[in-house]
Amino acid sequence: MDQKIIDLFDKYTHGQMDRRDFLESLTKLAGSTAAAMAVLPLLQSNWAQAAMIEPGDARLSTERVTFDSPKGKINGYLARPKSRGRRPTVLVIHENRGLNPHLEDVARRLAVEGFLAYAIDLLSLVGGTPASEEEALKLHPKMNQDDAVEALVAAVSFLKKHPESTGKVGAVGFCFGGLMVNRLAASSKELDAGVPYYGRQIPAAQVANIQAPLLLHYAEKDDGVNAGIADFEAALKANNKKYTLHIYPGTQHAFNNDLGAARYNKAAADLAWGRTLAFFKETLGAPPSAA
Repeated sequence: MDQKIIDLFDKYTHGQMDRRDFLESLTKLAGSTAAAMAVLPLLQSNWAQAAMIEPGDARLSTERVTFDSPKGKINGYLARPKSRGRRPTVLVIHENRGLNPHLEDVARRLAVEGFLAYAIDLLSLVGGTPASEEEALKLHPKMNQDDAVEALVAAVSFLKKHPESTGKVGAVGFCFGGLMVNRLAASSKELDAGVPYYGRQIPAAQVANIQAPLLLHYAEKDDGVNAGIADFEAALKANNKKYTLHIYPGTQHAFNNDLGAARYNKAAADLAWGRTLAFFKETLGAPPSAA
């Protein structure tokens, strides 16, 4: 797909243009309204696509779980193996579309690996994630990001004390969620590991506050996010922080999201996911089997 079309969609999903302007620009780039409408489904998330781990997977137990934060009650989706036992825990932080079926699937992917996984709904701060992706995109900017960080710090504390947690808690996040992992790492003394996927970076002055080791995943073709890598890495080095950084050749922003055909890169997603699992097992401890 034309890189200009992918870049245009990225601008739209990150609030730099409204839907009308996006569709008008897409029509011009595609050459006609019909061509634009044919391209659009390849850009948007396809909720009808099968999950990697089905919601009813017999190995797992899932439920909606709410916890108290300084900013009110926060909802989320907890996934864990049916075989009970104390497990290292991973907090899953969504993109700018709230907690949707894809992020619930990510939690289940962690659960089948033996982790206790909690996919948080930060849009609880503004009423909860709506069913429509379009409505979620509209709602997201109304959420105060500082409030979201406070909720995430509380989430780590909540998960530390969960009766099935070993007390070791990591966080993984995607796009907006990647930024939130970086902010959480600088705000929580309890976080044990962080994995931001193509997340924007925090100011260099805040890097000294990071205590958890980080595994940083970036797409090659992601100019807006990647512009901050050099300064962030320099600050991490200057402050002697433990981190590993990977840039995946030929990939687009959101390369891990298998519901978006235009940007998903299976080879890179599989490699990054394998590295993520190994990192969590190293930093949080290897979990008991989900079998």
